[in-house]
Amino acid sequence: MLTLQPQSAVPLVSQIVDGLAAQIEAGTLSAGTKLPSIRQFAQSHQVSVFTVVEAYDRMVAQGYLVSRPHSGFFVRRRASADAPQAAPRRPEGFDAMWYLRKIFEHRHLAIKAGCGWLPSDWLFEDGLRRALRNLAADDADLGGYGDPKGYPPLRQTIAEAFAAKDVPVHADQVLLTQGSSQALDLVVRSLVHAGDAVLVDDPGYANLLFSLRYQGAKLVGAIRTPQGYDLAALEAAIVQHQPKVFFTQPRLQSPTGSVASPAQLHRVLQLAEKHGLTIVENDIYVNLDPVPRPTLASLDQLNRVITIGSYSKTISPNIRVGYLVAHPDMVEDMAQLKMISGLTSAEFGERLAHGALTEGRWRKHLKALRERLAEAHQHTAAQLRELGFELFSEPRAGMFLWARHPNLPDPVALSNKAAEHDIMLGPGHLFTVDLAPTAWMRFNVAFCGDDRLFEFLRGQVRG
Repeated sequence: MLTLQPQSAVPLVSQIVDGLAAQIEAGTLSAGTKLPSIRQFAQSHQVSVFTVVEAYDRMVAQGYLVSRPHSGFFVRRRASADAPQAAPRRPEGFDAMWYLRKIFEHRHLAIKAGCGWLPSDWLFEDGLRRALRNLAADDADLGGYGDPKGYPPLRQTIAEAFAAKDVPVHADQVLLTQGSSQALDLVVRSLVHAGDAVLVDDPGYANLLFSLRYQGAKLVGAIRTPQGYDLAALEAAIVQHQPKVFFTQPRLQSPTGSVASPAQLHRVLQLAEKHGLTIVENDIYVNLDPVPRPTLASLDQLNRVITIGSYSKTISPNIRVGYLVAHPDMVEDMAQLKMISGLTSAEFGERLAHGALTEGRWRKHLKALRERLAEAHQHTAAQLRELGFELFSEPRAGMFLWARHPNLPDPVALSNKAAEHDIMLGPGHLFTVDLAPTAWMRFNVAFCGDDRLFEFLRGQVRG
């Protein structure tokens, strides 16, 4: 029986991890033993569900546990210290994304200050409805499967958008996907194998980090700074770990909101060329950025860069339309993998996206959306500073602010308490490479206009 000490200076998560790990190492918990469910453990030890989620996730990441969908968590069979070490393999049934969806997102909560999407009335619903009416009036054949690479007119529109930014792209270099998540998944499964060292932003894009853990990759953090990257640490990590791929989000990054400068992008490409890195540029927030900027794709001309985009953040997440653009050889390989895993993507949604983009009001929508986000940034930053929060950076664009408060060291416990007040927060450990505790939190400025959020935080800060 594990005994926790709530009054101890050691965080409860660390107590759970250390205690269970000691029992596993001692053989008290043998390989194959099923642990109590998250809710059972939380109830029996009188701790929050968030605390147990974090502890179990850390133990999966460290190789002590495996998660089997619909079954629970089990002690993983571990090689003995004297036995030859087997090649790393994918953690069986790593299911942290399930817990992220079920426990963290809390879609039913009224104030979604920690979420990763925009409110419905901020999206291009009018354009989507017009596109839907036009599609209904059209006599297009909607039966059968679509093109393996996606709806050709939309691919051509995307290619033209890249060409306008000095990246000559043929429509055959564009692969449409079911949102950016499928695009990232195709890249991960194409380029990453169990045991590979992979460079990622730290903190970084949570969905990607979970996907890479599931694949069995060894995550190597590229430290984010308010100006983009710590270039010295980045080069040292590349030399030490020799990663094959660097997944990064230079623009309006989630969760920090930081933006890398052109000089930094040039240096990243120099390091990639020197060390043979493939770079995956996750540029899903490009349409939220009011400033025209060079990208890794434009500087590299897609020689060793794959770029990923999405319309979920600006048109609607319901249509699930994303894309990747890359060197023709890479696109062909990933198109084949797309067919193997799910045949074609849904042409109906791709036609809707194309209609919304080309019906004449798209640019006006983006201008209004960017202005609205800039105002929300100003309001949220002022409120957080007034409460004593430290802001990582102030991009004044995009969706996110990354902030921490000296009186709020445990965002997991804070998030659990916030949920009781109908508020969703974004605890920072979900965005870190090692799922380690951190005082940082992600705030989505589009959902921070409700005074109840800051009243709640004010009460917690004052204790």
